[in-house]
Amino acid sequence: MEKNNSPNNVINFIDKTGGKNAVLNKKNITPDSNQTRIIAITSGKGGVGKTNIVANLGHTLSLLGERVLVLDADLGLGNMDVLLGMAPKYNMSHVILGEKNITEILIKGPGGMKILPASSGIYELTQLTDDQRKRIFTELDNLLNNIDILLIDTAAGISSNVMYFNVFAQEIIVVASPEPTSITDAYALMKVLSLKYFEKKFRLIVNLAESVKEADYVFKQLNLVAGRFLDITINYLGYVLKDKKVVQSVKHQQIVTEMFPDTLASECFFSLAQKICRLPPPDLSKKKSDNFWKNFFQNKL
Repeated sequence: MEKNNSPNNVINFIDKTGGKNAVLNKKNITPDSNQTRIIAITSGKGGVGKTNIVANLGHTLSLLGERVLVLDADLGLGNMDVLLGMAPKYNMSHVILGEKNITEILIKGPGGMKILPASSGIYELTQLTDDQRKRIFTELDNLLNNIDILLIDTAAGISSNVMYFNVFAQEIIVVASPEPTSITDAYALMKVLSLKYFEKKFRLIVNLAESVKEADYVFKQLNLVAGRFLDITINYLGYVLKDKKVVQSVKHQQIVTEMFPDTLASECFFSLAQKICRLPPPDLSKKKSDNFWKNFFQNKL
């Protein structure tokens, strides 16, 4: 088994971001902001590699010095822990049911990122009540003071849970692949979020592209249709090129940026992580305040 995650290789990997001290100098690329950035990473269609993208971005952002928390919000069919080869004793179902508080289910992932794992095979959690959602968000509030970036790995599709977690976020990143069904479903997801929940700004990552040209084409297709029929803005964040090393890492329940830091896909992930760090602070209209949780459901949902 080929493996390439020695400390020297990790340092070399970080060096691509601007020097071996990049982790200590994250302020050079991160806009000043004293609030946690809440980013939902979502997709209209399953099978586009969304969870893999969340895991690798969480890892690369951590290596850049960000304090990252990953929430597996596919509450009924969570698989972040499986992807990372972990077997947590507790998960979000125990928090939702009031059996554990959120700090008791935290696990440490690659690069020092923290993970809130989801349950798998519990149908009831795919359709949360308002009280259960409020419990999740209130519990999350206890963690955000010590977190720079919260990455929410939503389920795929347009279910109520997917909508709630996307609206909860300050930034929404849609993942699509070059498959026509993925492009169509990505558009459908943004349409629902725009028309029913008044979300107007999205970012796009194209995954599993054969080439930069193909990834660009996917963005142009979505942007063209959205510009014609929806009043939204799609910012093209970037792409992850198809790479056999990703498949190998998944089979070994590791992420590619840890197992093969010098491979093509890993370079794409680090480029995306740098771009995320350089993005301007979130829209202050969604800034968390003392009465944020009290008004959240009434005003937004």
